Amino acid sequence: MSEVFAGRSALITGAAQGIGAATARMFAARGARVVVADINEDGGKQTVEAIQRDGGEAVFVRADLTSATDAEAAVRAAVDAYGRLDCAVNNAGIEEQGSALHEITEESWDRLVAVNLKGVWLSMKYEIRQMLAQGGGTIANMASVAGLVGLPLGISDYSATKGGVVAMTRTAAIEYVKQGIRINAVCPGVVRTALLDQAIQGGMFTEEQAAALHPTGVLLDPDDVAETFSFLCSDASRHITGQSIAVDCGMSAG
Repeated sequence: MSEVFAGRSALITGAAQGIGAATARMFAARGARVVVADINEDGGKQTVEAIQRDGGEAVFVRADLTSATDAEAAVRAAVDAYGRLDCAVNNAGIEEQGSALHEITEESWDRLVAVNLKGVWLSMKYEIRQMLAQGGGTIANMASVAGLVGLPLGISDYSATKGGVVAMTRTAAIEYVKQGIRINAVCPGVVRTALLDQAIQGGMFTEEQAAALHPTGVLLDPDDVAETFSFLCSDASRHITGQSIAVDCGMSAG
């Protein structure tokens, strides 16, 4: 077991599956004591059990991150269990079936904004309060390559939420850098997750078409993104803040 995060606590939201679960397991394998937060109780508890089987330390808290009460409770769970909150990865997010902008429903728009943007804001609000009280910490937010470039996929609503995360990350980083809090974002390309499977099954694209969005022609795995979250929350990135790091096989370079 690596000691990158030895003695540190970490809150990972949306950690019941996919990138969040991979990140929680990676942080625990590198010494972090992890709080797994998700609205999906069964999946969240399975992530905790996997961490414990591997010799790591983790607890689960059910949290709907669109709720201020739940967002605050997730942070409190870390403090109650481990005494402080050193790292936070705000990964919880959703996608909707792709639609042209003029066909997006108000309900779909509101749901995406509530989870992907408001949820990150609420999480940061309470994480930052705790980190200010204890003298510092690191935060890494889940954004997307869709928040950096325009994509012809019928995801203008999703892109708007991820662009909002990028902008909020940049501004918050400047706001809190002198108080010892570093804040960055990760912008993945197309990752092999349950969300991708849903998009493929919904007819948005085939797996081959999804891979072809990357200049490399290959899809990302959850661990590829988890590695970047790990780097941004570690001392190896101590001089990096306010950045949105694209992990996208060159997708945003064109």
